[in-house]
Amino acid sequence: MPIPSRSAGTDRSPLREQAFRALRAAIVDGTLEPGERLNDAELSEWLGVSRTPIREAIARLEQIGLVAVRPGSSTTVSALDVRATVEAQSVAAAMHELAAREAVPVLTTADLDAMTSANDTFAAALASGDVDGAIAADAAFHGVFVRVCGNRRLAAVLDDVTPLLQRMERARFASLTGRASVAQHARIVELARAGDAEGAARANRENWLTLRPEQEPHDAG
Repeated sequence: MPIPSRSAGTDRSPLREQAFRALRAAIVDGTLEPGERLNDAELSEWLGVSRTPIREAIARLEQIGLVAVRPGSSTTVSALDVRATVEAQSVAAAMHELAAREAVPVLTTADLDAMTSANDTFAAALASGDVDGAIAADAAFHGVFVRVCGNRRLAAVLDDVTPLLQRMERARFASLTGRASVAQHARIVELARAGDAEGAARANRENWLTLRPEQEPHDAG
């Protein structure tokens, strides 16, 4: 496998967590492509850690469906899987619905303004073809509800399923089809400002179910 350039900055989290985050990001953004073989020695050289945290990270990535491990044979980046994406999408939609329902009653004006700002950034990124920026802004928008609701179990579940969806989102946000989410986001904020927790929750869920992967090879946000 080609070794990506090492990113700058110091991460003080445990080495296995550093390795996991780096590999997850490289798979989601396409640096490590579907079907690409992963070599412990090369990954160790790239990330500057021993093989033990690399193996721990790979085991975790296998659990969430981003890599496929054949013991004694090979480890590869998982192919995009429609069924796995549909399953992840259903879980994510339910979690985001719950996050909105719990968060809306305690949202501040600053929280609502942050969502509006994130949606503006999202729209601008889509208009300019900045897929990475669109994915980041979409995550920031939905992340307000997740942060405010304070449900750590919910956040942990989303941390597992969201990367599967973000791989598919790249195709969506590179096309005009992702632009429907701008209006959907605006409607979610409108309902939240009105204090309609149930309405915002339903709209948030619908946003995550807008386009099924059977129709396009992506979905979410």
